[in-house]
Amino acid sequence: MRVLLLVSAFNGLSQRVWCALREAGHDVGVQLATNPRDMIDAVHAAEPELILCPFLKDRVPAEIWQHFRTVIIHPGPAGDRGPSSLDWAITEAASSWGVTALQAVEQMDAGPIWATRTFPMPLTAPRKSSLYNGPVADAAMECVFEVLAKAADPGFEPTPATEMTIEVRGARPRPAMKQADRAFEWSAPTDHIVRRVRAADGAPGVRTQLADLEVFAYDAHPGLARGARPGALLARRQGAVLVATGDGSVWLGHLRAADGVFKLPATSLLGSRSVGSGGSGSLGPRSGGSRLRDVPNSPLPAGTDTEGPSYRQIRYRRTGAVGWLAFDFYNGAMSAGHCRRLLAAFQHAAGQDTRVLVLRGGTDVFSNGIHLNAIEAATDSAGSAWANIKAINNICRELITCTRQVVISAYAGSAGAGGVMLGLGADIVAARDGIVLNPYYDMGLYGSELHTFTLPRRVGATTAQRLIDDKLPVSAQQARSLGLVDEVGPRHPEAFAEWLTALAMRHADARDARHLQTAKARRLAGERVPLDVYEIRELAEMSSDMYGDRSGFAAARRAFVTKARAVGTPAQLRIADRPVGDRSAAGRPVGDSPVGDRSAADRLVAPHSAAERPAADTPAADRLRDGDSARATPYVAGFADAGDLDRTLPGVAVQPAAFSEVAELSEVPAVRPAVPISA
Repeated sequence: MRVLLLVSAFNGLSQRVWCALREAGHDVGVQLATNPRDMIDAVHAAEPELILCPFLKDRVPAEIWQHFRTVIIHPGPAGDRGPSSLDWAITEAASSWGVTALQAVEQMDAGPIWATRTFPMPLTAPRKSSLYNGPVADAAMECVFEVLAKAADPGFEPTPATEMTIEVRGARPRPAMKQADRAFEWSAPTDHIVRRVRAADGAPGVRTQLADLEVFAYDAHPGLARGARPGALLARRQGAVLVATGDGSVWLGHLRAADGVFKLPATSLLGSRSVGSGGSGSLGPRSGGSRLRDVPNSPLPAGTDTEGPSYRQIRYRRTGAVGWLAFDFYNGAMSAGHCRRLLAAFQHAAGQDTRVLVLRGGTDVFSNGIHLNAIEAATDSAGSAWANIKAINNICRELITCTRQVVISAYAGSAGAGGVMLGLGADIVAARDGIVLNPYYDMGLYGSELHTFTLPRRVGATTAQRLIDDKLPVSAQQARSLGLVDEVGPRHPEAFAEWLTALAMRHADARDARHLQTAKARRLAGERVPLDVYEIRELAEMSSDMYGDRSGFAAARRAFVTKARAVGTPAQLRIADRPVGDRSAAGRPVGDSPVGDRSAADRLVAPHSAAERPAADTPAADRLRDGDSARATPYVAGFADAGDLDRTLPGVAVQPAAFSEVAELSEVPAVRPAVPISA
């Protein structure tokens, strides 16, 4: 079927739908809701058989829904209406919630219903983004495929909303939630405050006051401290501050100044002189951190156990021969400080007498690379970006060169750009079903993370170049077929954790682990081009992007962190215009039967020969024993970290340098001429 995704941003759910429909054999394109005229023109040019809106904040123009079947995926159960569905559900501690696929009509969220799903809500207040990327997204996918099946039935008619049974208690039309609805007092119980902040996480945050500064609060976690004056700052740790509440305390990881435009680690914002003086939230010269001068630092090493809830970004534990290093950075953004702490934890974990080391990211996000918000806020943005990329590279090097353990990187959540490349240096790469990887750079940066060493060794030089050039999302299953990942585990987080444990234990056999470690050490020793060369080449390119701004990194970064509205749809996402003479199936009256006539093979990435990459069916351990032999060199463009995952990344043109096989150092292609620093 010819399907057009009409979306406000090509966010995580939209990417997941795009991947799944393409893999199911549908002809899929994307149109960003830039303005009504662009949307109308794009729809008429594409003439889709069905329009799906998995993430749309804008009203669908009548000229579209009156002539083309348009189905909205609404993050609320039947009977729910309004733009703040998840905010209300979390704030009011709903016991269950749902997703509804409804047809676009004049009144928003009031159209006839195509499909609906319900699910139990977590007992503990979830972050809005966690709820959206987990249960909501899973229910939405089920609705999408039900819609596709019904759209193929010429006799199907959606059910009027007034005739649907209300399955979820409290589902009703509600207005947009305002700050007055979100407000709390610091004298309130901790659970109440955490729930309010998490219901607003991502956007817009909850307005409050800290240290005589008006801020929006995000990233809330219960603390252990008790007995202090509500609202007092009690401690700081890894960028977060601990604030006293009516019955305990709460950690706040991120804040945004009331007059600011983007969020930052709480200690960065509170320690900035410019904040609160009419600035936009950037970090000007330090004033000695006056707001934090008497706030003690409360470090918590990765392997330390606590008796209750606590703010912690990195955790290490061991079970027998397996070491588990888990990290979970807000929105997957990794600043230089995050990278240094993760590097220290990895080195600690690698120094233990374990046989397997599992590096696992968060369930929401594995990693999105360097921290663009922190870079944008820095007084010296170029210097901050440079320090950040060198710090993340140090982690990548440790993964690649670790021979004491079999290293497994586990993508429990989605990843983008350098965050994808971060885990590729592991011996075995595992992913949770349903996640999406964006293995390319698209922010005016060439990219680093030693990807010119790791990516071609996993997928072959040709496929590596195509992934970078195409700039398209890849599902976990497709990543496995390409060789980007080795194993794909179940979707449910608890089932994935059990599956990952079994995978780690399987490779913890002493003889098997020793064989893999020896093979890896031999393979690294046999490299004719030192790892340093790959990094030096990448950093030479990055220096031109960060200091010379040759490809518009500064403007692209600014647009990204300020959530600038997209001005157009990237060409690689657009659906091809229907050829003249092939217009029988589209533009028909609502209710006519669609016809799908293209094979999945026409739309999926073309397969590669065994000569280009290891066969996807070959067990990862066998490939490690055999020693993958592909060697390739540097190449192309760059984007980094993602702050909130509901944003479209602005495309920035960067000229590629092709991958090629490397036999000797002299064969490494020369780095393309750098833009002068003064440019």
